[in-house]
Amino acid sequence: MTTPTPNPAEEVYAHIDAHTGYIVLNRPDKRNALTPAMLDLALAHLHTLLTPPPTGQPACRAIILCGQGAVFCAGFDMQLVHNDPATLPALLTGLSKLVRALRRAPLPVIIAAHGGAVAGGCALLGGGDIIVTDRDAKLGYPVLKLGISPAVTIPALRQALTDGQTRERVLDTDLITGQHAYDLGLAHVCCDIREDVLPAAQRIAKNLANKPPHALAATKQLLNHLEGTDADEPFDRALAASFSLAGSPDQRARVAALWN
Repeated sequence: MTTPTPNPAEEVYAHIDAHTGYIVLNRPDKRNALTPAMLDLALAHLHTLLTPPPTGQPACRAIILCGQGAVFCAGFDMQLVHNDPATLPALLTGLSKLVRALRRAPLPVIIAAHGGAVAGGCALLGGGDIIVTDRDAKLGYPVLKLGISPAVTIPALRQALTDGQTRERVLDTDLITGQHAYDLGLAHVCCDIREDVLPAAQRIAKNLANKPPHALAATKQLLNHLEGTDADEPFDRALAASFSLAGSPDQRARVAALWN
């Protein structure tokens, strides 16, 4: 299997290789820090991958979300949040939409979280069925220090962890290692080095792509129903909780302090 080829023209791009669809965060110089446009583009690419192709074209049967550069995703672009207070609500909304869509996709979604998945980047893991990381990766939700609530991530996070573990992770702003994330159940595969993360994700995707798509879709649909992530209400409530602090004087002052 091939490593996704960088496409400098797009900060998020997608392609299909051997029935595996890739959605690639492609802003390595910013550690794939998310912008509203990137979240919208990732969602659009997901819808395209889930659309049946014309006759004779290869169908996507599994999806990998990954990132170019040293880390999977360092979270929101806080420089944009500092420059324009309207950016944070747009980021929170785009993140919530993308996580919901990934989780509800009828195809299996594997997330290759190499190097690091921080704040909004860690929240993206809630959209995956199988999370692959490496033992020295840094993961977590440090945004409380900035006066931002990580509530938007909770509906999906509590499906991976116990309620007690979820409470600890979103209230404790320290990052944990990929090995710790694996031990908790936040990640399902933990590689020795970051370079092994994408190949491991590709092997999992290849295996799942060989399974009957209708059986996978039915299984995911039932799982989503049982855990409640097929309903918008928990996601909407979580988004509202994060919105409640966005743009407050305290939040703006704490973000501004990053550049002082």
